[in-house]
Amino acid sequence: MSDDRSEGDAARIVIDLFVTLDGVAQAPGAPEEDPSGGFRFGGWQAPFPDPRLGETIMSGIRSMDALLLGRRTYDIFAGYWPQQLHTEIGRTFQGLPKYVATRNPGLALEWEGSERIGADLAVELGALRRRHREIHVIGSVDLVQTLVSERLFDEMRLWVYPIVLGEGSRVFPGGAAPTSLALLEPPVVGDSGAVLLRYGLLPGVPQTGTIEA
Repeated sequence: MSDDRSEGDAARIVIDLFVTLDGVAQAPGAPEEDPSGGFRFGGWQAPFPDPRLGETIMSGIRSMDALLLGRRTYDIFAGYWPQQLHTEIGRTFQGLPKYVATRNPGLALEWEGSERIGADLAVELGALRRRHREIHVIGSVDLVQTLVSERLFDEMRLWVYPIVLGEGSRVFPGGAAPTSLALLEPPVVGDSGAVLLRYGLLPGVPQTGTIEA
């Protein structure tokens, strides 16, 4: 894609996260996906098959023209999706530019179409916005926390599942940046009880007040 787009055509940065009711986003796909920290519940999303929400996931994948990933999620994806080229997701990811946010200059990026960013994330994301149309961040909890703190995203899509784990990496841990969001459309409720919530970023910090009787 050309990088001479006007400011009005700047790409949107969309965060996609599968989370539990208590905000855990670690290893939804499989037990071996990310056992760091002794996490015992890898693959927690698997018991909730949901064709309706599955279509919302596929719609997002079809709309993106670049991936932005944190280092851990990149390693997980690079070890799995190149072996899944018989699937639509595998073929789509294979053909997309993949940007990896890391400050490790020696990081080996063997997945086709991968590029390292991270020396100055805000500046580099500004350049990527001029090169693309819709950049998606999948998983990558540490990176998401940075994007929220620095207000470097446009939309957050949360697929919230009816399960509480009580452990694992959370999207919003203690110390997360106070952030105001606006619901962009009515929630999509799946047959499994999971819900898709789409939020846009609002200016400023959360407001407070007193509820009157």
